Amino acid sequence: MKIRSITVFCALGYPANRLLLQHLGIFANHARALFTQEGFEVETLRLALPPFSEFVNPRDLSAAAQNLSIEAHAEGFEYLSLGPALTTDPEAYPRIPEALAKTHGVFFSGMLTTPQGEVSLPAAKSCAEIIAQLAGQSPDGFANLNFCASANVPPYAPFFPAAYAASEPPAFALAMEAADLAVSVFTAAGSLQEARANLIEEVEKAAQKLEAAANNLSRMYGYDFKGLDFTLAPFPEVQSSIGGALEALGLPAFGLAGSLFASAFLTDTLDRARFTRTGFNGLMLPVLEDSGLARRAAEGTLTAQDLLLCSAVCGTGLDVIPLPGDTSADQLYPLLLDVAALALRLGKPLTARLMPISGKKAGDPTEFDFPYFANSRVMPLRAEKTTGLLSNAEIVPLARRQPR
Repeated sequence: MKIRSITVFCALGYPANRLLLQHLGIFANHARALFTQEGFEVETLRLALPPFSEFVNPRDLSAAAQNLSIEAHAEGFEYLSLGPALTTDPEAYPRIPEALAKTHGVFFSGMLTTPQGEVSLPAAKSCAEIIAQLAGQSPDGFANLNFCASANVPPYAPFFPAAYAASEPPAFALAMEAADLAVSVFTAAGSLQEARANLIEEVEKAAQKLEAAANNLSRMYGYDFKGLDFTLAPFPEVQSSIGGALEALGLPAFGLAGSLFASAFLTDTLDRARFTRTGFNGLMLPVLEDSGLARRAAEGTLTAQDLLLCSAVCGTGLDVIPLPGDTSADQLYPLLLDVAALALRLGKPLTARLMPISGKKAGDPTEFDFPYFANSRVMPLRAEKTTGLLSNAEIVPLARRQPR
């Protein structure tokens, strides 16, 4: 188990408040040292800002992203999120691809939903267009690693690209990488009841140490500790595969019947653990970041529709899904509508990080040379251009389903 990210949230303004940024860097590096002393490896320090249109004119986004990235990196932050494009500012969305083309280590998202619980069809079209445009910025589709479409995601979720701050004093949260914990617990368990009890015990034990150190930091610096996101993020090694953890429960292969139950069992178990929560705290199924999921996708056992179905019982959505290079914005748009509908009707945050790969068709092998990816095969997408009412530029309310 590792801390994937100590994510610091702050409204720096633009030009950035340099004194405040220096203070944030001192805090983040101190936090890394303190958590390391407590026995936790810290992979990255990340800085998340409010939605960019709140502090910079979207026309100036590229220059602002370059300057803020350099300044944040100088203070020790490996990655920077400039937050989401908002449905209230449709001109912000098309500025994102250019800003990503001119920066490194900068992340963005685009909101599909409004704070009033509505799906914005124009925003979904804009996000689909961003994904299609980013796919052409590098031959392997890698630019889409730094962008996701977000639905119903609140501030202070520490996982990138979805992370963003509110315009409030500085705060911080922890994003955990703990799929290996589920693998070891589920492999050793003799029953589902034992698997559940042992995972809860291990999560709570780790959370107690993490929260004690975080609360100490909060007292020292006056930064609000927002909590832990114990979404069991994987790493592309067998012992850190969330797909492998779910198969350890008895699934022949993740993606077959029974996968939904296994996903629900895991997320229900996490729900029962006691700790301070922020972000998703669900089930992360990133195909290219998980050796087990990558293998099942390559076999054809696991599809994009299977992953979306599992999101219904609490996940983070669709993450690093390799798609055919000729996937159009018109095909991506209805898939994003599905993600937004699930998020609002079920009252949960969901995202979509989709990666069309130029020159590749469904079934072709991926060829990433990236230590955080496990290669797989390009996954087919069953989607076509919508017509009629679904092609309108409407804002559509979707209320959370109420129990009868």
